[in-house]
Amino acid sequence: MPPVFAHGRLRLYLLKLLDEAPRHGYEVIRLLEERFQGLYAPSAGTVYPRLSKLEAEGLVTHATEGGRKVYSITEAGRAELADRSGELADLELEIRDSVTELAAEIRSDVRGAAGDLRRELRAAATASATQVGEEDSWKAAKEELRKARQEWKEQARRAKDESRRAREEAQAARRQAKEAQDRAREEVQRIAGQLQEQFARSGGVLGSLAGAWLGGPATATPPAADADADAGADRAPGWAADLAPTGDPARDLDRLLDRFRDEVRDAARDRGVSAAQVAEARDHLAAAAARLGTTFAPRP
Repeated sequence: MPPVFAHGRLRLYLLKLLDEAPRHGYEVIRLLEERFQGLYAPSAGTVYPRLSKLEAEGLVTHATEGGRKVYSITEAGRAELADRSGELADLELEIRDSVTELAAEIRSDVRGAAGDLRRELRAAATASATQVGEEDSWKAAKEELRKARQEWKEQARRAKDESRRAREEAQAARRQAKEAQDRAREEVQRIAGQLQEQFARSGGVLGSLAGAWLGGPATATPPAADADADAGADRAPGWAADLAPTGDPARDLDRLLDRFRDEVRDAARDRGVSAAQVAEARDHLAAAAARLGTTFAPRP
């Protein structure tokens, strides 16, 4: 029997099922069996240890309801799903391939069983040609063969339907992941542009740093920082592009602000900072805070 999930993929799929709704372990096993149209059903010894490991990693949590543990995904689990959205789409394709392979093995087994049954029927018919009740035995054997053929056709049909559904879901998942990434990138560029405009207008040392990191015109750039500003201008269009969207805009904004704070702090530590520069930086940050407050204010 071919493996249904490659190494580590069942763990990712369990997070997907818990992201849909909180579930207890038996429900997770039943859902997996339904997704595979009855062709695959994991054992409790396969599912429960993985749920416990996910809980130990802080990706899921559980509450006891009616004597059962009901597992729910945590924010950390949702963040991992968002970061691995492309891998999840590939997993849907792997599931479709696994269903196809399982169906192929079932078809092969059914064909082999049907061939063995035919040979046994012929041998039984030859041996019982002179026995009473030959006709009834032959009819019963033909009925068994008919049932075996019908069962094979039904399993083949279910495998085909599941393969088509898995392909459509994988395509939809890829499309949604790309749209989410595009929207997050546009939002980051818009906020970066606003910060750049504000800092460039106000000038000073913080304005020069903003110009270096955000790719805009820098004012009062210290001579020692010219090379860094030029390098920052080259990478400005992709600033913080490595921060993949999590699906939570508030969390995405926190990550962008953390990145900006760290880069300003590193620059100040590397180049040195005076009391006058701190006072000037305070003015610039106050202006930026006012600007961002306007950006996030309710709009008519």
